[in-house]
Order: sequence, then C-alpha cells, then structure tokens
Amino acid sequence: MHKKLAINHFINAADELINEMGIEKVTIRNIAQKAGYNSATIYNYFENLDHLIFFGAMKNITDYALALNSYLADSKNAMDRFLMVWECFFNYAYLKPDIYNAIFFPKLPKHIEEYVSEFYSLFPEDLGIHHDTISTMLLKGNIHDRGMTTVMDCVSEGFIESHNADKLNDMTLLIFEGMLKRVLRGTVNYENAKTKSMDYIKVIVKSFLIKDYNFYF
Repeated sequence: MHKKLAINHFINAADELINEMGIEKVTIRNIAQKAGYNSATIYNYFENLDHLIFFGAMKNITDYALALNSYLADSKNAMDRFLMVWECFFNYAYLKPDIYNAIFFPKLPKHIEEYVSEFYSLFPEDLGIHHDTISTMLLKGNIHDRGMTTVMDCVSEGFIESHNADKLNDMTLLIFEGMLKRVLRGTVNYENAKTKSMDYIKVIVKSFLIKDYNFYF
C-alpha cells in the first residue's frame, strides 16, 4: 500500500468523522472502520490518536489558509497585514472552535512544527501561495511563533518598538485563547467573539503605536 495513499485514507476518514460527530467522539477504531482498514494499521503511519486527529483537523483549516490572500488584498503595510491575518483567523477559528483548539493547543509529544511541516509536505496544495511573511507564519505550528512573524514586520516598518513586540503578540494570543474558550463553552456567540476580539486588539495596538496608522475598521 502506497504510504501517501494510506495516510490520505486515514486523514480523510478522521476529517469526515470530526465533522460528523465532533472531535471528542473520534476514536482509532471508528477512523479505521471508516477508512476500511484494521485499527493496527494506523500505527504504521501515526504515533497515536492525537497525531491523526491533528492531521484531520489540519484539513479543516485549509479554507483559512486559502482565504488569507483575499483578506490581505487591500493591505497597505505590515500593520494592516497583522490585523487582517487575525481578522481572517478569528472568522474561521470561531466557526470551528474545537478543531482550532486541537490544532493550536494540542496534546502531542514532538514539537508541533514538525507535525505542521509533515502535513504540508504531504499536502502542499493546502498551504496556498502567499506573501513570504504569511507563508512563514503558516509553516509555524507554535501559535506564539506564528504571531511573532507578522508582529516583527510591524517592528521593521516602524509601527511599534522592538521591545514591545513580544508583549503585543502575547496579549493578542491571550485574547484569542480566552475568547476561544468562551466560544467552546457557549458563553459568547460567533459574531460577538469576532467583533470583540478585533476591538480588543485595536485597543492594544493603539497603546503600542509609535507612528500614525489609520485603522481600516
């Protein structure tokens, strides 16, 4: 059995089950059954269930990766890109909070970038073609490193001071993580989660700006 073909069968089965029954109900047994293989065969290609679920979940963020270019079409500078990337991310993440939680806060033994690189080496078409900064960001599994990619462009273009880069990134991530948990708990709806997240980031960005910037929202 060709390795990529087998991996494809398992990932597609995991992807379908995630969407059919929710990520918490997916098991090795029901993935194998849906893919048409013995459960033991999965361990020839994946370390454990979390590894396979991570890949199945990654198939669910292809729409986000491919949508980035349209979101960034009107960007004029690094700060636009920073904000538009987050806007796009929120729009997709809060639609599928359990999937994005599994990807960005996973229970995996190796460094997450290894899994992300492995996934995109198997499915390069899911990455799309982007501005260099965005391609670099998408290949980073660690959410802190992803955020720093666009933040450092804001430093390079003189929007914020370098010593505030990590603060801006961390505060933005805290907004996402906190809001994602609220969405998962059902204490905030999709539209409010998107709007509040962008409003809160705007407040933070304003406190760090060191040159004029016209917000597009």
